Amino acid sequence: MAAAALSACDGGGDRLAVYAASSLSGVLPRLAPEAEHNFAASSTLATQIRAGAPADVLASADLGLARELAAEGRIDPPRLLATNRLVLLVASGNPAGIAAPADLRRDVRFVVADEGVPLGDYTRELLRRLGLQDLVRRAASYEADARGTVGKVALGEAEAAIAYATDAAAAGGAVEAIPLPATAQPRIVYAIAAVRGRPRIREARAYVARAVGREGRAALRAAGFGLP
Repeated sequence: MAAAALSACDGGGDRLAVYAASSLSGVLPRLAPEAEHNFAASSTLATQIRAGAPADVLASADLGLARELAAEGRIDPPRLLATNRLVLLVASGNPAGIAAPADLRRDVRFVVADEGVPLGDYTRELLRRLGLQDLVRRAASYEADARGTVGKVALGEAEAAIAYATDAAAAGGAVEAIPLPATAQPRIVYAIAAVRGRPRIREARAYVARAVGREGRAALRAAGFGLP
């Protein structure tokens, strides 16, 4: 059904190229498995699009960044896709006995996403609100995207991280998520839009419509995302 809807919009043998935030990797391919999905940090994807990468759709974890690209005429006006929240991620069984972000000041190996990456910027905002911004300097490493941040904990290379709640759920039993105060949570809104100037623009807009429609919302909700 999804494939038929896409192929009806545009011809050609190449697959639709969807550039999406890595935290969406467990959701978007289910909507259109015939499309080619490229997952990375939203900031990286924006840089690639500005450099002329052959993206047909952008799904960003940073609404502000999507609006910048739209103002530059590179993408359609972005449509709101989903929301998310941050959690404190620990290894399964929580061997380090971490209960709150302040525990990261102990001799704990933890990682955060890099500055400029949406997850990294959200993490810094949350820690600032908690009065724990000094923790950024204590991190063992700064990861390039959300998947890399979660992967460090899941693989046992770090004892903790701050990550999206949806990525914690997707990692299964390899990690556990500790809730963080709602009052410290940054506003995390995902946006999606077709990239302008591409030959498959109608197909891209059909993909966007599906993602923000009933089918996409059901998939996002099932994966733990909030709806805008």
